[in-house]
Amino acid sequence: MANAFMECPEETLARLNTDRDNGLTARQVEESRKANGENSFSKSEQKSLFRRIWEAATEPMLIMLVVAAVITLGVNVARYVTGGEADFLECIGIFVAISLSVVITVVMEGRSAKAFETLSRIGEDIPVKVIRDGRVCLIPRRDVVLGDILCVETGDKLPADGRLLESHELMADESALTGESMPVHKEAGIVFDNPETPVGERRNLLYSGCFITGGNGKIAVTGVGDHTEFGKIARELASADSSSTPLQEKMAALGKRITVLGSAAAAVVFLIQLIIFLSNGTASLDTVSEAFITSIVLIVAAVPEGLPTIVAVSLAINIIKMSKQNALVRKMIACETVGCINVVCSDKTGTLTQNRMTVTDIFSHMRLLKPDRLKNHHLLDNFCLNSTADVTFADGQVKFIGNPTECALLFAAREAGRDYEAARRQAEILHVYPFSSETKYMTTVVKREGEIEVLAKGSPERIMELCSLTAQKREEARRQIVKFQEKACRVIGFAHRRTEHAADYEGSRAALETDMVFDGFTAITDPIRTDVYQAVERCRHAGIELKMLTGDNLITARAIADELGILDAEHIAVEAREIERLSDEELQKRIPSIRVIARSTPSVKMRVVNALKSLGNVVAVTGDGINDAPALKHADVGIAMGITGTEVSKEASDIVLLDDSFSTIVKAIQWGRGIYENFQRFIQFQLTVNLSSVIVVLASILAGFAAPFTALQLLWINIIMDGPPALTLGLEPIRGDLMNQRPTPRNASIVSGSMLSRIAINGVYMSIVFMAQHSLNFLGGSETELPTVLFTLFVVFQLFNALNSRELTDVSIFKNIANNRLMLGVFGATFGLQFVITQFGGMFFNTVPLSAAMWGKILATGSTVVLLSEGVKMVKRGAAAAQKSQGAEAVC
Repeated sequence: MANAFMECPEETLARLNTDRDNGLTARQVEESRKANGENSFSKSEQKSLFRRIWEAATEPMLIMLVVAAVITLGVNVARYVTGGEADFLECIGIFVAISLSVVITVVMEGRSAKAFETLSRIGEDIPVKVIRDGRVCLIPRRDVVLGDILCVETGDKLPADGRLLESHELMADESALTGESMPVHKEAGIVFDNPETPVGERRNLLYSGCFITGGNGKIAVTGVGDHTEFGKIARELASADSSSTPLQEKMAALGKRITVLGSAAAAVVFLIQLIIFLSNGTASLDTVSEAFITSIVLIVAAVPEGLPTIVAVSLAINIIKMSKQNALVRKMIACETVGCINVVCSDKTGTLTQNRMTVTDIFSHMRLLKPDRLKNHHLLDNFCLNSTADVTFADGQVKFIGNPTECALLFAAREAGRDYEAARRQAEILHVYPFSSETKYMTTVVKREGEIEVLAKGSPERIMELCSLTAQKREEARRQIVKFQEKACRVIGFAHRRTEHAADYEGSRAALETDMVFDGFTAITDPIRTDVYQAVERCRHAGIELKMLTGDNLITARAIADELGILDAEHIAVEAREIERLSDEELQKRIPSIRVIARSTPSVKMRVVNALKSLGNVVAVTGDGINDAPALKHADVGIAMGITGTEVSKEASDIVLLDDSFSTIVKAIQWGRGIYENFQRFIQFQLTVNLSSVIVVLASILAGFAAPFTALQLLWINIIMDGPPALTLGLEPIRGDLMNQRPTPRNASIVSGSMLSRIAINGVYMSIVFMAQHSLNFLGGSETELPTVLFTLFVVFQLFNALNSRELTDVSIFKNIANNRLMLGVFGATFGLQFVITQFGGMFFNTVPLSAAMWGKILATGSTVVLLSEGVKMVKRGAAAAQKSQGAEAVC
């Protein structure tokens, strides 16, 4: 950083060849990028393809398969050496199956990694405010270069290291870099002379990755990418998060239980076969080794070793899809929790409303004006100077940069004929008291033409408290304010006061803000988003309660709530001060009846979240300010605003709304429910395959038959269960009726009671039909065809049952049959492969070609599992309808 902390601002600007007011030119930007690099960290070395293949091949289940393959090879070599009949094709087939399993695992994990890489790149597009070619503009953080002049303010996350040029009550949270938990006060005027001054004590520098917690200022960028202080330790800090989510842990636990049961069943099968061989006198190396290999492969077939991979891939792909719906998931756990949400605590501005602020009326000198008629220079000074926002006008387009309310005021100043940029050039900002949720207003001390003036703006009630007004004027102003608030307008009050220079502005605030002159107020409209009405109604149908926490006053808050239908006879609106007077126990009792909280503060929001969670609710909270971070972190799902939100709030959140819209929250909840259901779909499919495969093998052995499947046939069944066919069930399109269901309780088991009943019914039915064919040969195959018919029938049963697995309720599968074309295509291709294996793969799979008539019989028999499932559902629907009818008659 060339010890920028030892330079004064002018020396740093000269060294970087940049200008404080105009920044870099387009040509200088390109030159700087070429000379000093881009603002991104060097990526850690990716795993090589060989390493990924090795890790996939050394999974415990695959090692067991390799052992089985080696034993098979050894037995066949022994047969060959002793002049017996050796079957090396089976050995080759097993090794091919192992290779195919490895390839599928590597491809699926690669798809997951690419999806998360795409997701991480979205964070590089976070806009930062920079001065270039004399204009303030927004650029992606990755485009920042050495020498750029950045404008920073409360809530920003710093994209690069920089030397402070200007600072106004600037505080920075550097805990991520230095470990210092308290914010550090930063000052542009300090120059250090000790080159060994620790990083944490360089109060004239700001560092990449840290946050602005108060005030505002300008910096000249002195380090980007790997050349920042954060970049020096980035590889240690940016190590991939390998922690698993609760759902993944549940799935892993489920897999372990199935492994134990499957291994026990395989051991029983092997012991039974061994006893039979010994009792019949047929025990030999060939028979025992074959039984042992079959048992090992049965374990592999029974254990859903692909479950973790499918979960990871499904999560990754669905998270990318959610980002395209403007819901950027920052933490994977949110995908699981968001579907369980039953209370949403939402802001109003920008979330329920369009965040398209427009000044419609101005109250000045006790009368109402339109913006283009305004001549009050005190008000216009306040619009232009008591602000950190910017507005650009290019090609007939207006672009707001910064706080939307301040941007609306700058636009109103333009309509009144005032050039805000010229006004700022002519004034010197002496001190800024930033807006806070506690004070509800912002104050700036400016010096212009030798005079010092204090400008305040904010909540009209708080502003009038600072002013000396006659009772008559105060009452008239309040009457006008209420009139606009009842129309759901945002009202901003303004005041000014001339003063003398203060030696200590920080300690003089109370004196500076005393006996101010009330200049009037502005009425700003922010229409409700058109899609919010439907979104609120969808929440109601989905069993989700909406609570609105807003900084507006009670009148405005109630007007918006009434328009959206949030309030009714049983639910009320209150002011935050009423909440503050309640104890935690009293709040828990009252919070179910409170739907709207006006003049909300971060501390009130935090208490509301705690009260709701203590009552067993799953709570989502929206926030955009730096003070919202505690509530966002503490909520079950913290939702930050992507447009108006500070970087602090985004960092604390689980989901970022890229469009700041409430309807996107509803979409995210629908996606969360859909992702959860998709997990249930492929679990239902896999457990049914597990159950039926174990039953038919065990029943066949107990009935005195030979094992119904060869090792290679079982491996093919395993690929169907753990590979792409199962994955497509996890990618079922999100259903439209999800928002007509009640939220899933947070502690609900991933395997529901209804799922268990379907797994048992379908699994046992397929096993009974399979054993009937094994015993009775009702399909009429020849003796040589029987093993092939059994193998093909089992596979066809699973493919048809996959259609059953797409529905988790009593809805017919035919209602959504064509929705998941990917699934239909993959299962169709799987059936095609089964046909090829059966007809042409005899030398590997020990099959014989079947006639068209036999294929027809097998397909007809396999489809009966669908007919069974549909019949059971029809009975259940009829019973539910009858019960509903009886209930209606009882009410009448």
